[in-house]
Amino acid sequence: MILELQNAILEMIAKGEPLTTTLSALCSKVEAAIPGITATVLRSDGARLSTLAAPSLPKSYSDAVDNLKVGLSSGSCGAAAYLGSPVVVTDIEADPKWTDHAALALPLGLKACWSSPVKSGDSVIGTFAFYYRENRGPSELEQTIVDACVHLCAIAIEREERVAERQRLTYTDGLTGLRNRTAFDLALRTLSPPVNCGWGILIADVDNLKLANDTFGHAAGDALIRVVAERIAAAAGRENAYRLGGDEFAVIVVGEGELDLPRKAAEILSVLEHPTNCAGHVVFPAVTLGGALATDDIDPEQVRQNADIALYHAKEHARGQFVEYHSGLGTALTRRFRAVRDVSRALSENRIEAYYQPIVRLDTREAVGLEALCRMRTHSGDVVAAAHFHEATKDAHVASTLTERMLAKVAKDMRTWLDGGLPLQHVGVNLSAADFRKGGLRDKICRVFEDADVPLDHLILEVTESVYLGQRDHVVADEIKALRLEGLKVALDDFGTGYASLTHLLTVPVDIIKIDKSFIDRTSIDDAGMVIVEGVLSIAGKLGIRVVAEGIEDEEQARCLEAFGCRLGQGYLFARAMDALKAGQFLSARGQRLVRRGSFSEPLRYSS
Repeated sequence: MILELQNAILEMIAKGEPLTTTLSALCSKVEAAIPGITATVLRSDGARLSTLAAPSLPKSYSDAVDNLKVGLSSGSCGAAAYLGSPVVVTDIEADPKWTDHAALALPLGLKACWSSPVKSGDSVIGTFAFYYRENRGPSELEQTIVDACVHLCAIAIEREERVAERQRLTYTDGLTGLRNRTAFDLALRTLSPPVNCGWGILIADVDNLKLANDTFGHAAGDALIRVVAERIAAAAGRENAYRLGGDEFAVIVVGEGELDLPRKAAEILSVLEHPTNCAGHVVFPAVTLGGALATDDIDPEQVRQNADIALYHAKEHARGQFVEYHSGLGTALTRRFRAVRDVSRALSENRIEAYYQPIVRLDTREAVGLEALCRMRTHSGDVVAAAHFHEATKDAHVASTLTERMLAKVAKDMRTWLDGGLPLQHVGVNLSAADFRKGGLRDKICRVFEDADVPLDHLILEVTESVYLGQRDHVVADEIKALRLEGLKVALDDFGTGYASLTHLLTVPVDIIKIDKSFIDRTSIDDAGMVIVEGVLSIAGKLGIRVVAEGIEDEEQARCLEAFGCRLGQGYLFARAMDALKAGQFLSARGQRLVRRGSFSEPLRYSS
C-alpha cells in the first residue's frame, strides 16, 4: 500500500501537478486506506501556518487555521512546527495546547490529533496531521504510513519552492528587487485593467548614471540605481514598478476614469529630487520620463512604443522632465527608430558598403583623390545612399559602428589599389561627432590602417562643418588638432551650410575646405554666390588651405570655378559614386600619376 501511495504521489510531483492538488490527493488516499482518520497538510514559514491540503474538512476550518501562529498553544500542528518534533494529543478537549482552538475541532467530531513536522534540512516547512474521532494515538502501521507521507510532503513542498525561486529569479531584477523586463513583457501581454479604468505606461531613464559610474565608480552607480528603484516604487507602488535593465525603469499606471499621467510623473520626479549617499558620495538622482496613455484602438505593445518615443523626445528636448506622447510627436522619431533598426540589421548582415566619388583637377580632369561614401545594400539588392538613412547616424552607437566598418572597408580597398599599382593619392573618410566623443579615435584609425598595411598619408579625414564648429566643449576641435599633429590631413566638409566662419580656421585650422553644393549651384559670373566662393578661394589660398568645389554638375560651373582660381572639383559632371571595383578602374584610366618633385610638370596634389 505504501509503495503504491509513493509511486502515485511521486508521479504527480514529477509531472508538475500543483502542490495543493498533489497533497490533497495524498490526504485522500491515506484517508481511504485508514478508516476513521482525517488528514491535513499545513505549510510553515517559521512563524505562521497556512493550509495546503485538508480535503475532508470544511473550508471554514481551513480558513480559521490559515495564518495560525506557530507555538505551544496553537494546537498539535502549531506545537509540532514550534518543537520540530511530533506532537500527539489524545484529548483535544482537555489538552492545554488546544485551549484556544478546541472550539474549531470538537463540533466536527475531531477528538484527537497527531501532527508530525515536515522538514527541509533542519528547517520545519510544514506539518502532516491525522485527526481521530476517538481519543487515541497512532498505531504502529499509522506511524509507518505517516513516515512515508512526511517524506512525500517534504519532496513536494521543496520542489514547489525551487520552482517558485526559479520563477522569482526569472522575473526579478537582481540589483533592485523590482520585477524585470521579462515580468514587464508578461504584464503587458496579460494586462486586463478593471472596467472603467484607464491605464498607461511611464518609462524613466536615469540621467546621471554614467557620470556617477565614471566619477565615483560602479559601486556608487549601483547604489544610485537602487535608490532610484526604491523611490520610483514608493511613488508608483512596488507592484507597478519594473527595472527594464541598465538605467531604464517602467511603471504601469492604472486608474479610474481619465488617467492623469502627468500627475503621476510629477510624483515620481518629486520623490527623486532629494540628494542621496551612494557608496560614500553625495549624488543627486534625476530621471527623464516619457509616457503614453492606452486607447481602445491600440494594443499594449503600441502603448509601450509610444512611451519610448516620448522618452526619446524628452531626452533630446526636456532632459530631467516628463513628456507625454501625442499624435504627431513620433513622426520624426519613428523615422529615426526605423533608420536605426535598418542600419543595425545591415551592419549585422554585412550589407554596409563603401562607394567612391573621384575628386579631380578641373583643368586636366585627372583624379587626385576619392571620397568614400557609405552605402547600404537592401535585401533586394538595391543600393541606398546615406541620405536615406541619415537619421540613424544621430544614434551615437550606430554612427560610431558605421565609421569603424567604413574605415576597415576603405583600408582594405586602398591596399588592393596600391597592390595593383594604381595612382592612388588620397581617400577621404567622413567622421561624425560620435566618433570624436567616443574617444580613442587616433588609435582606432592607426590600428585599422596598420593592419591593412596602408600608410596614413593616403588618408583624409572629412568632418562636416556642423560637427567641427558646433561643439561648445571643444572636444572635436581638440581632437582635430591632435590628429593633425600626428600628420593626418583633415578636410572641412559641406563648408557654408552651417556657421561658415573662416575665423575658426585661425584657431583650429584644417588642410582642405570643401565648398558645399548649395554655393556651387549659384556659380555664375553675375551671382552673389560666386562672390562668396571667390572670397573663400582667396582667403583659403593665403592660409595655405586647399579648396574642393562639391556638386559640380555641368561644364559652365566647372569653367566659372576654374576662372576664379578653383583647381579641384567633385560632382556628377566627372563621375557618380561607384563601388571599389569601378573606382579602381577609374583610377587606372584617369588617375593622376605623380612624377618626381621638382620636375617641370609636377602635378597638383589633393593634399600637399
